[in-house]
Amino acid sequence: MREGSVTRKTKETSIEVRVNLDGTGTYDVSTGIGFLDHMLEQLSRHSLIDLYVRAEGDLHIDFHHTTEDTGIALGQAVDQALGDRGGITRFGSSYVPMDETLSRIALDISARPYLIWRVGFSKPKLGDMDTELFKEWFQAFAQAAGITLHIENLYGENNHHIIESCFKGLARSLRVAVTIDPRSSNSVPSTKGTLGG
Repeated sequence: MREGSVTRKTKETSIEVRVNLDGTGTYDVSTGIGFLDHMLEQLSRHSLIDLYVRAEGDLHIDFHHTTEDTGIALGQAVDQALGDRGGITRFGSSYVPMDETLSRIALDISARPYLIWRVGFSKPKLGDMDTELFKEWFQAFAQAAGITLHIENLYGENNHHIIESCFKGLARSLRVAVTIDPRSSNSVPSTKGTLGG
């Protein structure tokens, strides 16, 4: 099993994350931010990556530190679980519709982190969560996991649908990209011979 486990403690947050890339989409998530929990549950379920998250943060200030640090810890756990990235499919992409919304996600598990974010919201909050924090989460995750990640909402009106389609798109793209390719299970998918940091 390709598993990763990360504990991250700062003056602002205390986070524990465990992942199993070869799981079934089982999740146990608690961050203190209801909407973020819902998105991480979607990520686990649709990627088939087992996910355990416990986060405590300075929510009395705002949700920024907990959101960003959860993205960092999850990205680090995924990076750890990937190891030298030998045999992975490496690339993944998906179009995810949700009612009136359609989002496109493409990624490369390249060890060259980068985020393209073309997602807009018509409201500053979803529940109690600032919509601007979603970009921070995806940036933190992509950076820590070593993933080139392009996220684009092609169209949509409902803010909940927009961001949920982005998380589900990340999940479906990861599901493909982390899968071991049986035709090259013993080699790293790069002409350089390495994808590791």
